[in-house]
Amino acid sequence: MTSPAAQKLGIVPSVFAVQHLPQATFPEDDDWIALVRAPEGLTVIREAWPTGSGERWIGLYGGGTGHALDVPGMLAAIVGPLAEAAIPVFVASTFHADLVLVPEPRVKEAVTVLEEAGHQVDTRHLHAPGS
Repeated sequence: MTSPAAQKLGIVPSVFAVQHLPQATFPEDDDWIALVRAPEGLTVIREAWPTGSGERWIGLYGGGTGHALDVPGMLAAIVGPLAEAAIPVFVASTFHADLVLVPEPRVKEAVTVLEEAGHQVDTRHLHAPGS
C-alpha cells in the first residue's frame, strides 16, 4: 500500500546516542547533533563512539528533499508504520525534514516496514550493527 505521504528517505552515515541530562541546561561540550531542553532536563543527540557502550541509534532522514512546514502527515507517515511494527523511535525535526532514529539492531526491520508502507529508503550507508 502506498501512503499519500510516501517519502524518499536515506540512512544517515553516523550512528547516534541519545542522552538525558536531568540537571543540565546546556552540554559541557560542543560534540552534539541536536538538543531539546524541557522541564525534566536536557536531551542530547550525539554521534556514538564506535566502541562505546549503550544504545546505538540509526537515523533515517528525508534525503534532502524536505517538505513545507504546513504539509500534514509527513512524520506520521513514517512513525505510524514503525509503531505498528513495535519499533521504537526517537525523532528530531529540522526546518526541512525529520530525523527519525531507530535502534541499531532493528534498522533492517525498520527499512522493510517503511518500504512496505510505500517509502523509498536509500540504504547505501547501512552497515552491520556495531560497526
